Amino acid sequence: MERKTGWEIWDEDKIKVVFEYCEKYKSFISENKTVREFVKSSIEEVKKYGFKDLKEFKNLKKGDRFFKINKGKEVIFGIIGEKKLLDGCRFIVSHIDCPRIDLKTSPLYEDENIALFKTYYYGGIKKYQWLTIPLALHGTVFLKDGTIKEIVIGEKEDEPAFTITDLLPHLAKEQMKKTIEDGFPGESLNVFVGTIPDRNKEKEKVKANILKILKEFYGIEEEDFISSELEFVPAGKAKDAGIDKSLILGYGQDDRVCSYASFTSFLENIESENNIFCILVDQEEIGSRGSTSASSSFFEYFIEEVIEKAGYSISEVKKLFENSKAISADVNTLLDPNFKDAYEPKNAAKIGCGVVLTKITGGRGKGGSTEPSGEYIAYIRKIFDKNNVLWQSGEIGKLELGGGGTVATYFARYNIDTIDCGTGVLSMHAPFELVSKADVYSTFEGYKIFYKEE
Repeated sequence: MERKTGWEIWDEDKIKVVFEYCEKYKSFISENKTVREFVKSSIEEVKKYGFKDLKEFKNLKKGDRFFKINKGKEVIFGIIGEKKLLDGCRFIVSHIDCPRIDLKTSPLYEDENIALFKTYYYGGIKKYQWLTIPLALHGTVFLKDGTIKEIVIGEKEDEPAFTITDLLPHLAKEQMKKTIEDGFPGESLNVFVGTIPDRNKEKEKVKANILKILKEFYGIEEEDFISSELEFVPAGKAKDAGIDKSLILGYGQDDRVCSYASFTSFLENIESENNIFCILVDQEEIGSRGSTSASSSFFEYFIEEVIEKAGYSISEVKKLFENSKAISADVNTLLDPNFKDAYEPKNAAKIGCGVVLTKITGGRGKGGSTEPSGEYIAYIRKIFDKNNVLWQSGEIGKLELGGGGTVATYFARYNIDTIDCGTGVLSMHAPFELVSKADVYSTFEGYKIFYKEE
């Protein structure tokens, strides 16, 4: 089924609104590259609308706006609407973690008069893509005395950047014979940190100087690395791409494009009659197994607290779930003309044609797919079409090539109708990903209607 792009359908006034929204989006993802940064900024924003921590409410009533934070890396925002909680809620859940390069627990070492950081790669990345690009260091260090140090190095013009080196082509004959996996082993993703020695030291002079700088400017000692959450991300801001400025090139758009759309559409519905919730989770890129991920019990405990404070019994939570609807707000891939062989064109989403409904996320016999019911898909189609939301269907590549899990499974298990719905992305999981502004705005519109409609 052929779909037209937003650029073909929308008038000039609508396109102006699309570009204005995307300017704010670019700024947000440029300034919030880590999970903690995203949570902190979103909390600051909702407080402007009168939101308070859930623990401050003894009872919940119509119109109450609240949030609950989980260990600084997961947050749920909620609004009590006109309708009874047991008649169901609207949930949009998205993940705010992205592929990146994390420091190891004992990262700093010296080799050949060079100080380097040893790292882990986080999430599904092609390791070679992270070599030779400018990197910035973001994160938080937790000291034994309870002090918290927040660090960002490499984003400002006058700050130093970091990088991982690659072997020059003249010497890479043997490397280029290897597979990508073998040619770029994870243990070689070591970040250059400095080369100036501490002349007062006899051994590991460069490392000693780096430690001296860290102590002087950031109050950090070597043993503090073990209780740190420090990560390298691509340096610089998200930018317009294409001569027509119709695209956005930036880091972390999987899944911050959907997270930002779900968050901003939630704030557009603060007077909604529905009971609505925006859920931002961590650790999706590494399997959703941690305490701040979608698989933890945080969501369940949160709903139990909400339902009790609203005057119901915990035993009635099953009815709430049964009558609720959810969107797993995660990206999908787009048909890429440079790699057409990886896609089945009749079922692939296309750039600029709107937010993507993904019926099947798994692969190879639908393995790992949550597959929503036909009735629920029909409902989503109905409300999108009724409100002129630009949408399309899509899948994650050819049957025996593609597939991928999302957080949908962790909400479908509660008997909540759940569908994957999000923005299409090119160069997914690369340091810089590409999206269409038409698709970004269509995602925002789709989520806004989902929160609002009956």
